[in-house]
Amino acid sequence: MFSKKALTSIELQSVEEIKEYQNKKLQEQLKYLATHSKFYQDLFKKHQIDWKSIQTTEDLKLIPVTTKNDLQQYNLDFLCVPQTEIIDYSTTSGTLGDPVTFGLTDKDLDRLAINEMNSFQRIGVQKGDVVQLMTTIDRRFMAGLAYFLGLRKIGAGVIRVGAGVPQLQWDSILKYQPKFLVAVPSFLLKMLDYAEKNNIDYQNSSVKAVLCIGESLRDKELNPSLLTQKINSKWDIQLFSTYASTEMGTAFTECNESLGGHHQPDLIITEILDENNEVVEDGELGELTITTLGIEGMPLLRFKTGDLLRKHSSKCKCGSNSYRLGPVEGRKQHMIKYKGTTLYPPALHDILNHFDEIKLHLIEIYSNEFGTDEILIRLVSTDETDVFLARIKDYFRAKLRVTPSIKFETFEELQSIVFKPESRKPITFIDYRECD
Repeated sequence: MFSKKALTSIELQSVEEIKEYQNKKLQEQLKYLATHSKFYQDLFKKHQIDWKSIQTTEDLKLIPVTTKNDLQQYNLDFLCVPQTEIIDYSTTSGTLGDPVTFGLTDKDLDRLAINEMNSFQRIGVQKGDVVQLMTTIDRRFMAGLAYFLGLRKIGAGVIRVGAGVPQLQWDSILKYQPKFLVAVPSFLLKMLDYAEKNNIDYQNSSVKAVLCIGESLRDKELNPSLLTQKINSKWDIQLFSTYASTEMGTAFTECNESLGGHHQPDLIITEILDENNEVVEDGELGELTITTLGIEGMPLLRFKTGDLLRKHSSKCKCGSNSYRLGPVEGRKQHMIKYKGTTLYPPALHDILNHFDEIKLHLIEIYSNEFGTDEILIRLVSTDETDVFLARIKDYFRAKLRVTPSIKFETFEELQSIVFKPESRKPITFIDYRECD
């Protein structure tokens, strides 16, 4: 499905040439920020930084990092153009606090289109293919707009179904025959459940591949996650992982090798940092920190995303010389210390996705009277017996060495929390520690 023709020209250059290209783009971005960004003008002045002395990506360590708190507190100070130049207003999801507004110029929208065009071409989408978008394009959601713009630039047909409603998704698939879907992978299980109950021959449908968003398809060793295995055990289609955020305005998308999302060197600079803001070794877990390239409206410099992942620099068989990012293994703010074990929500989600009986789940984290972390997992299940509960707990012990508290709920009790109308995606994790 994939062709080397889909690679950007910069990815085919040598590692040294890519590095030199990024150094040049970094200098251009610093000049732009020093001229147009009030926030970074103030930061350079406060820390007495001569931005002209920053010549390479290694020199970035001389600049303080930017955090989500900075974005929330000084949101409009990041804007580099008059508001009359803003064409689109997007906001972050607000997972870790109040949503932050990002203004995109006409040029930024073109860049966003190129970004997703590259991603779709990487998984094999060509002009004339039909792609079904199973994600929202409204509610100030940048990703849905980016997918549409990228597909339009390729010349692919787009079916904008939106999120949820398995019946409507299958109606569109059977009517318009899309070759590709863009979907949250766990929702594919609901699609399969609906298809089996309604005698839909999904194995012989037009769908050949899915660009999967919002949830990881791989574990930290880049092997298929339990969720991926579960989907592919039922449906023989290709699953491609993509990772992006509003702040980055850039996607990291897998190729056929399934060894992490490829870096787009012309769009972003990344650093993987430890607790002391030092770069970690290749393959080591750290916090993704990004510097955007080519953005007019609200570019960012050394922005700490809060996402913990690993960088992989070994050469990929697909022909690209860009490095890759592994799956998000957790968010720094969502780290859980439970009975002496450090956990992150993705590991809990992956275990719960292993059980066909579990139809809906919600993970709640809170602090007990001793100030230590507690985990409560609320489940909607077709089996509520003590035998099944023991199976779940045994699986947790085998995989994570600890067993959280588990409570069965009715669908009515849980659906109002998980499926909030104002939310872009299901809410399956709530951290009450943040409210303390």
